[in-house]
Amino acid sequence: HIQDPASQRLTWNKPPKSVLVIKKIRDASLLQPFKELCVYLTEVNNMIVYVEKKVLEDPAIANDENFGPVKKKFCTFREDYDDISNQIDFIICLGGDGTLLYASSLFQGSVPPVMAFHLGSLGFLTPFNFENFQSQVTQVIEGNAALVLRSRLKVKVVKEHRDKGTVQNGLLSANLDKEVGKQIMQYQVLNEVVVDRGPSSYLSNVDVFLNGHLITTVQGDGVIVSTPTGSTAYAAAAGASMIHPNVPAIMITPICPHSLSFRPIVVPAGVELKIMLSPDARNTAWVSFDGRKRQEICHGDSISITTSCYPLPSICFRDPVSDWFESLAQCLHWNVRKKQNNFAVEEEE
Repeated sequence: HIQDPASQRLTWNKPPKSVLVIKKIRDASLLQPFKELCVYLTEVNNMIVYVEKKVLEDPAIANDENFGPVKKKFCTFREDYDDISNQIDFIICLGGDGTLLYASSLFQGSVPPVMAFHLGSLGFLTPFNFENFQSQVTQVIEGNAALVLRSRLKVKVVKEHRDKGTVQNGLLSANLDKEVGKQIMQYQVLNEVVVDRGPSSYLSNVDVFLNGHLITTVQGDGVIVSTPTGSTAYAAAAGASMIHPNVPAIMITPICPHSLSFRPIVVPAGVELKIMLSPDARNTAWVSFDGRKRQEICHGDSISITTSCYPLPSICFRDPVSDWFESLAQCLHWNVRKKQNNFAVEEEE
């Protein structure tokens, strides 16, 4: 029996007590919703609210005397400094799709369920509207909601240690193995890993291995390795198919390949991909992870990618299938076309 993806439900072992509220920075339109939500969580539901420290540094929040008593109850944290992974029961995002990607980056292990409100520009991953937030948040606290487990990619970047140049830290700490001269960084990626030619005018030449076997060399602007969640982002713009997030798969999509027959492909979740510069590549490549932590890849460096065992549980407005097709229609206007007229019925003589 194949499980219906709409049957996945949110269940709590014990009532949730702490919530992380992520607000898009430097967006004045979110100030009022943010304040209303925090007042509701702290005063009505008596919950512990975690907020990033830089959110509270906004003058409109810092100088609001009415919001002061609520603000004093907050627990604050700083990205890359404070570990809150074991202190959060669920997450509420206010903003666009970027807030969900940012929430994913904060949790390199298990991710709490995420409830995302559509207060940004696109909103493909944010199914909730803020108008009725009280009843919707209450349903989530009571465990009355459907879930979609969005798979993530576990990425390991191994670099040859070079004295010159800067060392960039990953989302986890960068481990430098001085004995073998390797710098190792690890990332959890929700949308995609993008390898491109950067500022170079030459084609990128990167080799793609699957479970240790060379499957192809990408000659073009680069390659996208994405999750099904990321299939409707950069991959779709590059010509890939759109895949429902419940499908266990990894997508490999070339960016402007200099080949007429290089079609995007889908491989099973769980395989290990490795990307390296071709030995005869004229230039280096650049890599980014969900659009962040962009860094240069040189000869001898490698990028290993496989399916993470820590998916992101995304709370649904209705169910995984309805929400996804609603996003296709509303955000991407999928299959929108003027309807064909039917034949006029001739009147009988």
